[in-house]
Amino acid sequence: MKIQFFGATKTVTGSCFLLEAEKHNILIDCGLFQEDEKEYLNYEPFPFNPRKVELMILTHAHLDHSALMPKLIKEGFRGKIITTPATKDLLEIMLFDALKVQKNENYKQPLYDEENIYRALKQIETLSYQKTLNFNGIDIKLFDAGHILGSATVQLNINSKKIAFSGDIGRSGYPILRDPEVPEEADYLILESTYGNRVHKTLDESIKELILAIKETFQKGGNVIIPAFAVGRTQDLLYILNKTVRQGLLQPVNVYLDSPLAEEATRIYLSHPELFDDEALREMRSPNRSAIKLHFVKTVEESKKLNSIKSNAVIIAGSGMCQGGRIVYHLYHNIDREECSIIFAGFQAKGTLGRKIVDGEKEVSILGKILPVRAKVYTIGGFSAHADRDELLNWLQSIKTKPEIFLVHGEAKVIEAFKNSIEEKLGFQCRIPERLSVYEI
Repeated sequence: MKIQFFGATKTVTGSCFLLEAEKHNILIDCGLFQEDEKEYLNYEPFPFNPRKVELMILTHAHLDHSALMPKLIKEGFRGKIITTPATKDLLEIMLFDALKVQKNENYKQPLYDEENIYRALKQIETLSYQKTLNFNGIDIKLFDAGHILGSATVQLNINSKKIAFSGDIGRSGYPILRDPEVPEEADYLILESTYGNRVHKTLDESIKELILAIKETFQKGGNVIIPAFAVGRTQDLLYILNKTVRQGLLQPVNVYLDSPLAEEATRIYLSHPELFDDEALREMRSPNRSAIKLHFVKTVEESKKLNSIKSNAVIIAGSGMCQGGRIVYHLYHNIDREECSIIFAGFQAKGTLGRKIVDGEKEVSILGKILPVRAKVYTIGGFSAHADRDELLNWLQSIKTKPEIFLVHGEAKVIEAFKNSIEEKLGFQCRIPERLSVYEI
């Protein structure tokens, strides 16, 4: 049995792993590279033959795990795609949006077309959490990863060996979704490491910081700009803002959700209450559940009108790393205003505009113009939907066996630090694969 690593090796994006087992080729994830220096890899042919892949398993809908799936179809993959029902629902909006971005925002050429997306969606067979699917003698089981709606940890049982792929692991006690589940056993584990070198602030601390940032910004007469991933982070932020207003911790605020994709994703979230935790279900059933003044911004014309709003607005838009989308225009009109604030509540990959702002660059290029960064910049790590170092270690400790671990989905220095933490505290053997490396397991 072999495993080969094609992405998310010493980097956060481009998740894609090929397992060769019992003469069968199984692909786990097929994601987009989003770091500037890795983006060229999206345009290269796959380093494997898609026609020889018999099955693909998708951990969740985020583009760094899913967005090259239609390209896989384009290059000849005709097998089944296994994922959760909620992930399939999200893919139906996210893949078309990704194609639209490729067409509109100076990509060399689209990586695929609409027909490839339709074919990919037709090849999906859904599998609910805790159910087992048998594929040619290989048992496949999905566990709730608690990262975004429908996110899964994958466990494969092959000839009494258990191989687990963590996907992106969420956080215990985080809003809306249930806490991450842990596969009871694994002989080999491919484990994410996004925040393997740090401990997040608590959610309560982060909410207090968010409230203070909004109040201070409004007192100065400015706007709050929040770049947010359309799927996951946006829904979390809307939930948190609404709850704080209901609790009287914040006055009812005007929140402009300037992302048609996020609006559609929010509706999909609401259509899957079976995946919510108990508190979210109570909030959903409350007769007074809507406390914020939420405005859905649908058209480009409506989005442009927001430029005339100079104060007391919370504007949430994508893309989450500020690499495109409507957030770029809101930054253009607000980043050089010292009375405004920019709040980052999610991971910013190397080379992205978001990362440059977070890293404290004094000037940035937006829409071809060099602008000074005068707005106050907040990075609130406690809103991350990725488990931190201690949460990942606790998750690992819940596995009854002692797996051999392959660390992926993290920057090189983060993975190295996380490897040291695991080996020192738990004594598990860890490997750090390179791109295209192959391991016999």
